[in-house]
Amino acid sequence: MLDFRCLADRCEDTCCVGLRVPVSEGQLWQLQAGVKGSPDEERVESLLLPNPEGPPAERAYIRMGSDGSCPFLDTERLCSLHRRHGEKVLPDPCVTFPRIVWKWIEHVEVAGSLACPEMARLLLLEEGALEQVPGPLEQVPRLEAARALPGEPGDAYVVHAELVRAAALRLLHRREFPLASRLMFLGQLAFRLDSVFRSPEPFAGNEAEVEQVVQALLQPFDAPEALEAMHQEFLALEVPGGPCAGLVASMLKSRAVHARGERFGPFVRRVLGSLWGSEQAEGDPQGAWREYAARWERLMATQGARVEQYFLNYGITQWLRAPFTELPSLLAYVFRLVLRVATLRLALAGHPAVAALCAAEQGEAAEEPQAVLDRAAIECFYLVSRHVEQAPDVLALVRQLTGAGGAETLGKALVFSKFC
Repeated sequence: MLDFRCLADRCEDTCCVGLRVPVSEGQLWQLQAGVKGSPDEERVESLLLPNPEGPPAERAYIRMGSDGSCPFLDTERLCSLHRRHGEKVLPDPCVTFPRIVWKWIEHVEVAGSLACPEMARLLLLEEGALEQVPGPLEQVPRLEAARALPGEPGDAYVVHAELVRAAALRLLHRREFPLASRLMFLGQLAFRLDSVFRSPEPFAGNEAEVEQVVQALLQPFDAPEALEAMHQEFLALEVPGGPCAGLVASMLKSRAVHARGERFGPFVRRVLGSLWGSEQAEGDPQGAWREYAARWERLMATQGARVEQYFLNYGITQWLRAPFTELPSLLAYVFRLVLRVATLRLALAGHPAVAALCAAEQGEAAEEPQAVLDRAAIECFYLVSRHVEQAPDVLALVRQLTGAGGAETLGKALVFSKFC
């Protein structure tokens, strides 16, 4: 994360299109002071949207062009402000992206967003890419803008956030179980913790008592025999995949209409056309589900270890880049993760290059299959991460789908886990 370098004009896409860029109170002053007296002074003032009633981190926004592009992007797809005035004048997101800086109570963490193709390559294609290692504090980008861990001080989830997250990461690493079962484990873990700490009358003890309860709830999820029992019960659960495929396709179609940038719309049409035979995903979703399932079976038989690595690293990335305390409950966080994984798996199975790999006979491919798969995976993960995961309409839909919590939300999480 600390060594990341933007590819700039060598990148296949640009992060300066389709994003909303807030300017913090301090950085607004820095920007105005940095361009004062230069030919950019008047232009900067005209392209800032003041937000005086907003929080200090969002005192203004950059006025994007009609195509969603940043007005400071030059003809070489480089930032004209950076070129003429240096990094010091740029808003915090422009300096930190695709990295995310968090203050985790007593330490600082730097994580990465897969919405950047180069970051996706760094995080998905190496087995140990998500190992957390110490680094020099002075290299943290815009340390002063680091976000505080969300949640109320003293809340059990905030106090024991690292303990709960560590348990979730251990479950993701249980590679003796398929991904669907590991997602189910996370759902069950969240359900049990929420039933104690997010119930109408949550447990309220001193810090030592709360930690004791948390440890007791986590303990079964480190026991192989308990996990095996849950896995076997989950295997017996039969859920039709067509409705899940149809919902994910609808979400992708909706985003393809509204997303800015030239890559996402054609990407979605190719994916849906590959699985449904129609770019509009018209027809029986059960047929698309059967095609999806057949491709996954073939893909796992030929490239299973590589695919497993993508999704393991993706799951770890999510827990590192977005603290679970940002949502009202742990189960809501897990449900959102499961739905994202389901979306990515449908996108990857529908990618035309993956479809061709699955249809090819052994030894038939002109190029190394793993290289083809890697390129397809990077395109899927970065485009979905960028245009779907943080979109306000998608987040609103996910909140609606999440339901009231408890058994209702757990049931929905299990349904989408089976799709994975």
